[in-house]
Amino acid sequence: MRKQETKTYRSFFDTPYGSGGVVASADGLLEVYLPFDGDSPEKMAGRIAWAYPSAESGSPLTMKAAGLLARYFAGERVAFDLPIDRRGFTQFQDAVYVEVSQIPYGAVKTYGEVAGAIGRQRAARGVGTAMAHNPLPIIIPCHRVVGGSGAMTGYSGAGGVDSKRLLLAMEGVALDARGRVKQHSL
Repeated sequence: MRKQETKTYRSFFDTPYGSGGVVASADGLLEVYLPFDGDSPEKMAGRIAWAYPSAESGSPLTMKAAGLLARYFAGERVAFDLPIDRRGFTQFQDAVYVEVSQIPYGAVKTYGEVAGAIGRQRAARGVGTAMAHNPLPIIIPCHRVVGGSGAMTGYSGAGGVDSKRLLLAMEGVALDARGRVKQHSL
């Protein structure tokens, strides 16, 4: 169960991969639950109710986010210009998440490039750790961050590395036979 200091709201979305969910406070988005576990709407509702027992049904923000996520998973290119509740982020995580949010649809950066972009050239592993703790996958597109060789070095979102590959392929990123990014996009 997550610590709830403020009122929270939740909404759900359906995709070809299962149901997903989104949770927000009055200050912005808190968490996205990806659909790759093949969850039914009922199971997803149970997962969110366990983590956020007092979350109320949809706010305008959660409904908008859920709608955008459903469109994204349907293959539409959408912009996630949504407020984020950043109170739970460290200063480093926040810098990483802001940088990663700038990676365009269909492009990738390496962990090292993200570290360099935030002025922390030697912090590639720290970027990886921040990505592993990203509560807002897709909104903060951590799937667009890959290893220096183009390898999928990990993905903490539902479905793991396989879902990361699927998301990149869905966005048109060329992958080789081993599932690595063929050519660096940025």
